[in-house]
Amino acid sequence: MQVSMMAWRIWTEILSMKLVIIYLWEEKRFACDEIYLSDSDQSEEGLNNELQHDLMDKVGLVESALSELAHDHQLTIAEEMRDQLSTLEAELWMKVKLASTLERVERNTEAQREMNRKFDMQYQRKIAEALDDHLTTVQRDHEHRSQIEERRIRDDAAREEAKRKEKALQEEKARQERLRAETKDCFSEASKVSRDVTSQPVRPISDGQKHSTGNTIRVTENAQKLEEKRLAVYNEIAAQNEALGLGSNKAYRKFEMEIARRIRTITGSKENVRVKADELIKLISGSTCPQSISIAMFAQKVASLCVKPTGSFNSAVYAYGRVIVHVTSKVPLAMEILIAKLNKVCIYTVPKYIIYSEAAFQTKEAYYKAIGYAEEDGKIESTDSYVDRLSACMKLYGALVQTEVDGCQNLHGIREGWAWIARFLNVFPANLYTAAALQAFLEMAGFALHKRYKTQFRKLLDIIARDFLTALKDRGDAKLVKVIVSIRSYIESNQFLNEPDGWRLRSSLESHNFAPDSDHDQQYHYQQNRFY
Repeated sequence: MQVSMMAWRIWTEILSMKLVIIYLWEEKRFACDEIYLSDSDQSEEGLNNELQHDLMDKVGLVESALSELAHDHQLTIAEEMRDQLSTLEAELWMKVKLASTLERVERNTEAQREMNRKFDMQYQRKIAEALDDHLTTVQRDHEHRSQIEERRIRDDAAREEAKRKEKALQEEKARQERLRAETKDCFSEASKVSRDVTSQPVRPISDGQKHSTGNTIRVTENAQKLEEKRLAVYNEIAAQNEALGLGSNKAYRKFEMEIARRIRTITGSKENVRVKADELIKLISGSTCPQSISIAMFAQKVASLCVKPTGSFNSAVYAYGRVIVHVTSKVPLAMEILIAKLNKVCIYTVPKYIIYSEAAFQTKEAYYKAIGYAEEDGKIESTDSYVDRLSACMKLYGALVQTEVDGCQNLHGIREGWAWIARFLNVFPANLYTAAALQAFLEMAGFALHKRYKTQFRKLLDIIARDFLTALKDRGDAKLVKVIVSIRSYIESNQFLNEPDGWRLRSSLESHNFAPDSDHDQQYHYQQNRFY
């Protein structure tokens, strides 16, 4: 389009130039004629009649000369005009040729551009098709691999499940066989010894009992060995902690407060138990404090729950047991230290009993201190206070041994509870202290013991009702009436068939309004087991 417009302008210019040339040519010719006519007129007007004939010849010569000059001048101008016209035509032809060439180049360029665009579109289409084919192939391959992997995972899971079921079946068979053997042995031992409880309150050393420094101590040989083993580990940890500066380092005291706060705020809800157990595990397993010190602090603070029980102790005692099992399953040494600490705080958790002897104890106060009475301001605590602490310790111990947590191993579980009650009937006489210990233990662990041992546990309860309660009644002590009634009611009303209060943890929705007691709350005391 631009080339056409340029050619049109060139042709217009040429036409204009031709018109100018023609106009100039006419002007030249006309000027010569005018000059000629003017000269003729002037000659005619200026001459007198006398000189007319003389001048005619002269005018003819002049006109001829002027005509020649005009003709030559016209030829010259025409030649110049032809030259200029030829030049202009040549320039015009060059411009037209150039415009044609430019137009042809532009058409070729546009055609090449269109061809390139088509080639690009075709190339991009081929690339898109190739990419789509590749992605389809990759996706198909990925799906195939995923299917293979899923089949492999399912096959592995099926094999693992089969192995797990087979292993669980074998373990269950072994456990049942072991359980039958243990229950048979324990029941035989308990039945044999319980018949001799009233008739032979003190037995010789050869029968699994020990006399030392004039103290008559009743304890089975196995229980004594376990206690000594735990005590050795406890003393070793204590010596190690003393060397590390326990008690003098302020950082350790701050760490102890952190552990105490977690234990103090345990409640009977699932979420609380999980959170507190996780926090205690992190504290004990952390690197900010030596683990031996953190374990000792943990055992000390758990035992202090029994020494100074708060109003929420009874409702949270099963939660304490669950937290202990969670923590000790990750830190096994903590269970040894905790049981050793409970054995030191309450000898009935061994179980062990010290019989009063004037030869061994100079005063009653010395005997009371030996069996665990506390001394405050130089005075021995009352029997009521002692029995309360004894019951709290046995409740915590009973709650601990019966605790079963999915995914965690109770290192001091129901087998230890069964062994405890068999050893109890083996060595304990019937009195206020042993009755309080038995009542607290049955209230906490009786339900789980019956679930596990069933008829064997019922036989033990029959022995307790027939022999132990009879021995208590024969003592004729009015202080024992209440505990006798409580134990007899527990057995005869089959309370061991019912879940104890607090045994099943609450969900978060059930416990959102629960507020734990503070460490210093002394306004509401837990229900005391008084036997007079």
